[in-house]
Amino acid sequence: MAQVLSMREYDDMDRPRIQQIPGFYGDSLIQGVVIKELELFSDERGFLMEVMRFDDLSMNAKEIKQVIASYSYPGMVKGWHLHAIQEDHLICVTGMTKLVLYDYREESATYGVINEIFMGERHQRAVFIPPGIYHGTKNIGQEISLVLGMPSVYYDPENVDERRLSPTDNDIIPYDWSHKLE
Repeated sequence: MAQVLSMREYDDMDRPRIQQIPGFYGDSLIQGVVIKELELFSDERGFLMEVMRFDDLSMNAKEIKQVIASYSYPGMVKGWHLHAIQEDHLICVTGMTKLVLYDYREESATYGVINEIFMGERHQRAVFIPPGIYHGTKNIGQEISLVLGMPSVYYDPENVDERRLSPTDNDIIPYDWSHKLE
């Protein structure tokens, strides 16, 4: 016979994480971050997706200076990265990626907020990340993932606008990159 829980026992159990926005976990979207759903057009020849228009004001795309392709093996984490000046535009075009954001801007209304954004072949979207937000990615698929990064500044090896933290051993970001089964 199945065990029946009292309402007190039931109320004491962990509640599930709920997606208020498809493919997004967080109490609120971090201030200044923009998520734009992308359309996939398909026919008998294949499919096409408009990745980014440089006249898209909502994504501040006019500031994009270059395009970088970042490949990740299954299960690999790339992060934490922080920029003081650079804005990032990220799109996962192959595979599935979990993008995690942590608002490190003390003056921000969302200071300390964490967002998890799932994107890739199964959920095409572009994400705009302003400066001051730690971000990292994890390949959550079974194949290599490809994330296109479109920064607002040119890469300068003499003056790199990037600071890094260990994804697993730091005292700043309260986040565990392991997969969540609940």
